[in-house]
Parts: sequence; C-alpha cells; structure tokens
Amino acid sequence: MKDQVARETEPEGPAARVRGTQFFVGVMTEVWHRPSLSALEILWRWSAGAPVLALVAWRVWRIMQGGPPAVNLDTSALQAMTAFQPVAALSAMQAAWAAVLPAAEALAIWLLPLATLLWQGMATLGRTAVLRRLDKTLAARRWTLLGLYALRSALLAGAWMLWAGLVRQAGVIAITAPAAKGADPDLVLYSALLICGSLLVYVLWAVVNWPLQLAPLLAMQLKLSMGASLKAALGSRRAGGKLLEVNLVMSIVKIALLVLAMVFSACPLPFANLESPAFLRLWWLGVILLYMASLDYFHVVQTVAHLRLWRAMQGEPKG
Repeated sequence: MKDQVARETEPEGPAARVRGTQFFVGVMTEVWHRPSLSALEILWRWSAGAPVLALVAWRVWRIMQGGPPAVNLDTSALQAMTAFQPVAALSAMQAAWAAVLPAAEALAIWLLPLATLLWQGMATLGRTAVLRRLDKTLAARRWTLLGLYALRSALLAGAWMLWAGLVRQAGVIAITAPAAKGADPDLVLYSALLICGSLLVYVLWAVVNWPLQLAPLLAMQLKLSMGASLKAALGSRRAGGKLLEVNLVMSIVKIALLVLAMVFSACPLPFANLESPAFLRLWWLGVILLYMASLDYFHVVQTVAHLRLWRAMQGEPKG
C-alpha cells in the first residue's frame, strides 16, 4: 500500500503538463450535465443549515418578544448611521454589539456545538453520497472523512478569526486612530485595507486548503486512514500547484458570485416606489437562494475537478 501511495501521488509523463484551469472549465460542463450531483450537494447542505437557521430565528423572535436575556438595543442610532460620520457610525455599531453580546453568547453556548456536530455529520454523509454518485468505485470512508472535515472546519474558523482581526485593525488604523488625534477618518484607506485584507485571507486559504480537499478524495480512492490520506495529499507536491490553481480560480468565482448577488439585489431599488415591501423581500430571498445554490454547484465542480486532475496526473481513467 505504501508503494502504491508513493507511486500514485507523484505524477509523471505528459499528464503532468495539464493545466488546472482546463480541468475546471471542463468539469463545469460535466457537472452541469449531471444535475443529480448538485442536487445531492444542495440537499445535504440545506438540510444541515435549515434547522440551525430555524433555531436562530426562533431565539431572535423570543428575544424580540422580551424573553430572556433582555436586549436594550438603540435602533434609532443604527438607522441614523451615515458614511459621512464614520466615527459616530462606529460608536453606534459598538454600542449595538455590546447590547446584543449577552444574548449572542447565551445562544452560542449551546447552538455552536450542536450546529458543528450536525454540520460535520451531514457533510460526511452528504459528500460521501455525492462522490459515490460520481464514481461507484470510490470507497465509503465515513469516519475518515469526519475527522478530515473536522480538521478543515477548525482551520476555516481560524481563517474567519484572522479576517475579523484584519477588519478590526483596519478600523483602528483608518478611523479610530485619526479621530483620537483630531484628524478626519480616512474612508478611502479603510476601504483599501478592507479589500486588500479580504483578498489576502482568500488567497491564504486557497494556498493552505488544497491538501485538506485532496485528502478525503485520496482516502476514498486508495482506502486510506486519516493520517495516511493527509500524508499522501501533502506528498502530491507536483499536483499541488495545479490544485492550488483550481482553488485560486474558485476564489475568483466566489467573489464574482458575491458581486453578482449584490447587483441582482439592487436591481429593484430604482423601482422601490412602485413595488411593495413584500415583493422586495421575496426578491431578496430569491437572490439569496440562487446565490447559495450557485455556490453549492461550484463546490461540486471544485471537488470533481480535484479528483479528475489528480487521476489524470496519475495516468488513470476517469472512472
């Protein structure tokens, strides 16, 4: 088995010259013509997310009805926020966060562990179903996938914490620090720091994420344990550059989808006087659902592209 892993994780021959973007574009067409793959991905993701959102909505409704813990939120200050007064806007947001923090902590204490267990379990079962629907020769390694997805979720949480820290530091540099010295806040600098920091986290995540995306595929392809699949993924150094290329393309796609969602969300605003609030809420809900479904489709494309690319570099058939 060790010889097999060593042989199959080092690509050689003409297949090593294949480009990751070529596989990404080709796999988009393949997945589009197999809608059952995207349907399974949407099913497990939304089945895991819907109960959590329902619990959050229920708790928010209870709090708004005066249930414990009480929240004294000054909504008038939030409604009066404007970009032309960034210091006042920042103070209003800090006051609002301080007001909702006790309720958020009380909710997070029991909801986060429950949501994490539910998501990891559904991810393991759902992604196994998607991959075995793609290729019946892949072995079901559910416990291995559970451990790998838990590790990836922990690293993703670290990436989100890094992004939040960068956003906070950008506010200190461009808004809080100049205001403390009596100078005007620099909104242009704040926007530039926010954009550059977000892109930095995107690229950093794409760089470190590819072994954790490849390891579950190798576990199912080669019937490996968690440690062996991670070792095999990290050993695929020549394939890593092409998998990183796919991840960078996927990052660009995510940014493009977000921009498109913002554009579609703003489409009815020029006609807001002619449309009812109920129509606008339904429109925005439809845009959100379409955005989430598009993300799920591209998640399948990314996974299949990794598997196809790795197999091509080993000279294996598609399966």
